[in-house]
Amino acid sequence: MTTIRSVLVANRGEIARRIFRTCRDQALDTVAVFSDADAGAAFVREARTAVRLPGTASADTYLRGDLVIAAALRAGADAIHPGYGFLSENAAFAQQVVDAGLVWVGPPPSAIAAMGSKIEAKALMRSHGVPVAPDNTVESLEEVGLPALVKASAGGGGRGMRIVRSGDELADAIAAAEREALSSFGDATVFVERYLEGARHVEIQVLADTHGNVIALHERDCTIQRRHQKVLEEAPSPAVSGDLRVRMEGAAVAAACAVRYVGAGTVEFLLDRDGNFWFLEMNTRLQVEHPVTEAVCGVDLVALQLAIAGGHPIPADLLVEVPLHGHAIEVRLCAEDPYHGYLPSSGVFHAFTWPHVPGVRVDSAVESGDEVPAHYDSMIAKVIAHGATRAEAARRLIVALDGATLHGPTTNRPLLLHLLAQLCEVDAPTGPGLDTGWLDRQDLGTGPAPDPLAVAAAALALVDARAGRFPIGWRNNSSQLHTQAVGTHVVQYAFDRADRLATLVVDDAPIDLDSFTRDTIAHTPTAVIDDTVHVGGGRFAFRVPPRFVSPDEAGRTGSTVSPMPGRVIAVLVATGDEVLAGQPLLTIEAMKMEHQVVSPHAGVVGEVFVQPGQQLDGGQPLLLVDPS
Repeated sequence: MTTIRSVLVANRGEIARRIFRTCRDQALDTVAVFSDADAGAAFVREARTAVRLPGTASADTYLRGDLVIAAALRAGADAIHPGYGFLSENAAFAQQVVDAGLVWVGPPPSAIAAMGSKIEAKALMRSHGVPVAPDNTVESLEEVGLPALVKASAGGGGRGMRIVRSGDELADAIAAAEREALSSFGDATVFVERYLEGARHVEIQVLADTHGNVIALHERDCTIQRRHQKVLEEAPSPAVSGDLRVRMEGAAVAAACAVRYVGAGTVEFLLDRDGNFWFLEMNTRLQVEHPVTEAVCGVDLVALQLAIAGGHPIPADLLVEVPLHGHAIEVRLCAEDPYHGYLPSSGVFHAFTWPHVPGVRVDSAVESGDEVPAHYDSMIAKVIAHGATRAEAARRLIVALDGATLHGPTTNRPLLLHLLAQLCEVDAPTGPGLDTGWLDRQDLGTGPAPDPLAVAAAALALVDARAGRFPIGWRNNSSQLHTQAVGTHVVQYAFDRADRLATLVVDDAPIDLDSFTRDTIAHTPTAVIDDTVHVGGGRFAFRVPPRFVSPDEAGRTGSTVSPMPGRVIAVLVATGDEVLAGQPLLTIEAMKMEHQVVSPHAGVVGEVFVQPGQQLDGGQPLLLVDPS
């Protein structure tokens, strides 16, 4: 047995905090490594020791294995836990950790290498009797057929993936996938496989020790995805029967045995409506969605990882039977706007609080006052609910999300609430059912619109903040209404001599004050922070129009601006080019994903202000399109 006293987590954000939590429970010292962008992050504050990795880019910090190992040795750590992403599935790094005399909290480097190349992994699985879809190791598009999927060989988490539906899309898809794979994993290798439409994504959690024991901890359903990134995960899968569970768990255990696996890992499958399943890949690490398995099985997977890394066997009760109690659902809260192309968002969360809801757990990267940097993944928290049934778990999640106070960057909370509200109906036996492309096919529209109450509350909160008291009420000329703009809305109002709200007009629509009282507005939660009014715990955020337009802002008229901090990947037009409304103008990278900036109208490109490789600030002018 090996005694572990101190653990360095070679990661950041919510997964670092989650691993630290188990380490504290076991009285283990904790060591963090952090980039300059994360210097004030919650995970750095929570660690007993924190070591700086100079720089902000992942390639200069969290992907520098030599710096991470040096930090562990300097801090006196016994072990390194990689979390997920970054170096977690890098076999060379795992071997370097072992060679440095440290405990690697993960599978053997040989197992990581065997599963690290998805091309070779699928050939290995086929040879061990694990179901593998036909033609999925062929790199020729002609043999694979259409639709096809370009995938990063060293990838995961939906990074470095592009669907190809016609032959002329292949070159651009490969180039984009290679760039994204290199940025996320430090390896630009990609391959092409047949894209199986209409399938569910179901994965099996496996656990193996150094004593020859290998078990499956049942399945998770990760079918609800956007752009190949998981949004909602649950356990058990509503599409898996008891007999199918046994067959899928058997295949997963065979996959783990094929590479002499040790530790916690996940074998991912695609499942069709007829109960056929095919090996997709094996993630040789802890998964983002591991909490739903912990909830239904009553285990702590990080604690099991640490025990196995120290040479202990899997607990005897799990070898006899793995429990399966109730239902658990996890949603990923991301700093992004799903109603505007999932545009990432960054900035400070002035308030980030959650109500106490039985059965709900929040694994968060941030706390109130923390900043979401633009350099990394957009996920800021995972919210997990456990209940006796699927419907109960969904209801508990809705209560938690609805009651949270999120004053800061835009999040996907409205989308998560929308998905949870219809989950059981859409995925019922009599419903249309889900597949991995379901969410991408949905017309999300423009998102939930604020009602007059929210708009009025925002306007009057701003009046209160600017005046220093509430209300700025009576005026001598009673025929004139006060006017306050918030966001794209205009509110007109007047108070009587007793400071009672006498008149209210929202967007030119008079409001009946018999049913819409001043007291109702006054009790609506609002917060004015900088140039934004937050209403209802941040459910709606209204920008405050400037009283005066600065010359700099006026000079941007007619130009496109960067929607977020990032880096220019490619400029797709040149001065003098004629463009159509909606035509891509340039590609930028932000939060590990590529995003296209399109022309707001038809016209001629007048001037280009940026070039490939240039770092951008949010709101920075990019190029000018003269209307025509």
